[in-house]
Amino acid sequence: MSDKMQRIVLASRPEAKPEPANFRLEDAPMPTPGKGEVLLRTIWLSLDPYMRGRMSAAKSYAKPVEIGETMTAQVVAEVIASQHDGFAVGDLVIAPIGWASHGISDGTMLEKITPGAAPLSAYLGVLGMPGTTAWVGLNDVGGAQPGETVVVSAATGAVGSLVGQLAKQKGMRVIGVAGGADKCAYAEKELGYDVCLDHRALDRKALTAAIAEAAPEGVHVYFENVGGKTLEAVLPNMRDFGRIAICGMIAWYSGAENAPPAPLVWSAILRQRLRVEGFIIFDRWNRRPDFLAEVAPLVKSGKIHYRETIAEGLENAPAAFMELLEGGNFGKQLVRVGPDPK
Repeated sequence: MSDKMQRIVLASRPEAKPEPANFRLEDAPMPTPGKGEVLLRTIWLSLDPYMRGRMSAAKSYAKPVEIGETMTAQVVAEVIASQHDGFAVGDLVIAPIGWASHGISDGTMLEKITPGAAPLSAYLGVLGMPGTTAWVGLNDVGGAQPGETVVVSAATGAVGSLVGQLAKQKGMRVIGVAGGADKCAYAEKELGYDVCLDHRALDRKALTAAIAEAAPEGVHVYFENVGGKTLEAVLPNMRDFGRIAICGMIAWYSGAENAPPAPLVWSAILRQRLRVEGFIIFDRWNRRPDFLAEVAPLVKSGKIHYRETIAEGLENAPAAFMELLEGGNFGKQLVRVGPDPK
């Protein structure tokens, strides 16, 4: 085993869109686990939009990454040394050790993986935090019911792609919004969306009209991942007493200069008596066993489809992350950091 590890730290805080200078790749001594600890070797690294918020010093639901600290992230890792009674060498886990080749854990927030339902990478996507987010947001927050119409923004992303498929399985009419004709074709042909609209090909007015045509009786549930003009287009089409589950707002993570004015949003919420609820999945992590019980068999049987965009090597994580924020990924964005266990 090498006596060195690598990590990517936050070198500076971005003022708008992240740039390469905001990240720094560092070598560090390989840590040694103490009593009650394990040493982990990263196999897969998850990149997610929420990480942009952690790069900011602004108050949020979680502590920001400090300058010089390792960028935060979940990984799939192998236990390669253990002084913890609950974990043995060779165990595979989901772990929050960040953008790093290796890390130490005392077992807190480690989740063992039982291989077999899907490839290891899926435990950071369709069977990981994004998948759990999709299931909880659609069911617990959105209150989705058979026969209703749901609009899903970022419809082919790690979260949205599962939202749409689960909604179809519930017997809902599913309208997706995605960026690009290829993504929309995938949503309709592979994921089963009834309609997918390309927001890059439509201005706000045209997108509003297209949603109205696709949902002539209005939208019962909106699963919000992006904000921006998609939100502006959906709001007028919401039915009275409709529900909006706010999962993310990637269009505004690097600056909200194009956000709609507050009166536009608030008047729609009041006039149509909408229920709008933001949620952070770790507040509802107790629902994960129920999610896995329902969705893992669907993934294993091939009834749930998913795609991944993979960058090779830890050093390429910043570029992949910046591309993710611009919508350049197709499905779940991952970084291959190390080989699968032998």
